[in-house]
Amino acid sequence: MNALQLSASDFRALAARVTGMAADYLATLGDLRTFPEVSGQSSVNAFREMLPEKGLGAAALDALTAVLEFSRPPSPRFFGYVLGSGEPVAALADLLASVLNQNVTAWRSAPAAVTLERHVVEALAAALNCHGYRGSFCGGGSMANLMALAMARESRLSANATGARPGVVYASSEVHMSIPKAMALLGLGRENLRLIPADAGFRMSPAHLREAITADRAAGRVPLAVVATSGTVNTGSIDPLPEIAALCREHGLWMHVDGAYGALAALAAPERFAGLNAADSLSLDPHKWLYQPLDCGMLLFKDAAAAHAAFSYTGDYARSLTEDPLEGFAFFDESLELSRRFRALKLWLSLRYHGLEAFRHAIRADLHHAQLLAQQVAASGRLELAAPVVLSAVCFRYRAEEDHTAQGDRLNAAILRRVIERGRVYLSNATLGGAFVLRACFVNHRTTEADVAQIVPEVLAAADDVLDVR
Repeated sequence: MNALQLSASDFRALAARVTGMAADYLATLGDLRTFPEVSGQSSVNAFREMLPEKGLGAAALDALTAVLEFSRPPSPRFFGYVLGSGEPVAALADLLASVLNQNVTAWRSAPAAVTLERHVVEALAAALNCHGYRGSFCGGGSMANLMALAMARESRLSANATGARPGVVYASSEVHMSIPKAMALLGLGRENLRLIPADAGFRMSPAHLREAITADRAAGRVPLAVVATSGTVNTGSIDPLPEIAALCREHGLWMHVDGAYGALAALAAPERFAGLNAADSLSLDPHKWLYQPLDCGMLLFKDAAAAHAAFSYTGDYARSLTEDPLEGFAFFDESLELSRRFRALKLWLSLRYHGLEAFRHAIRADLHHAQLLAQQVAASGRLELAAPVVLSAVCFRYRAEEDHTAQGDRLNAAILRRVIERGRVYLSNATLGGAFVLRACFVNHRTTEADVAQIVPEVLAAADDVLDVR
């Protein structure tokens, strides 16, 4: 037997040990610190052992204890960033996907995986009222946004044959960092990204968008696309999609909606997402608000021909030998990626196990938790909200004597550091109107109202610690 092969009994024993460790870990999540007591150097020391020349066998798994100990746990009191909580049924599906090791390039390479992915994409699009959209899974919103702008560029200013030409893309001043990156990578240039002012609710201003498009046309520049955001990363604000769609139709611009954070909440609150189905392309992150383990992003698009125009370039070694629309299908004709893992399996199994209604209920709970925290912040007397709470992101700030000064920013940054050091809740931060704010984001199926109730007391306790030191 090859040295790398395992017997069925050995695999069962190893799998049982790993799943046992995972089950024990999940059972203790509520008792763990929200960030481990670890330093950069201690983490290096824990994993600095050289790779062995002779295999350790089952003893190799002993080091997994340190991996668990030094990891930031998916706690019910983790409210940082926009990161889903890792639904366990999906995690089990990931194990099977790795065992199957399908390369989801084309139907002939992975018939079950390709068929299932196409089905999940179309079904999820329909659940969002984006009927008829196609698409594919990808690593996350950054990759989805890059592919969407590549499609926009190729549909309006074809570049694949002769190179990129200048074209202007418009987005809110609250746009995600992946959009300037995509502009650079696509050869459009970050200077050709027009950041449109946001209103008091941190939403793109259609009036300012119209002015910018008109000014660029008058100057001889070529407007190309608008990136609207359905759930900004800082505040969860939703750009006015119907008005932006009307401007895109009027000026012949591609409309992309970055819905990586917020758009999946349309499953539970569709009334907040009018105009979502006007998009030419839409990015989603099921590893955020469908609680899937990383990585699980998705790009939807209306026109498969636009995807083919942007991405189809096939060597003879990969060319399909059939014209059958199912058996001849290849994701690499509609996507940037060639080698692709079986990402759809976890979402499919998770949705089958729990049902869509369970996910709708969890999303509604997150929305409720955000409103609950907003009420508690407002009632505290020492804290204040920094932005409207539209979805599940709550931005707030400790009131300093001169709050909008560098001193106030330093105080709030110190409070955040102390909150994380205390290890009872985990928050992140944002900058709004030039001010440093604390931020809690609810995309966590484990969170309860009791967990939410710990946030304000922890922030106030951390503030007391910081102010006592001073």
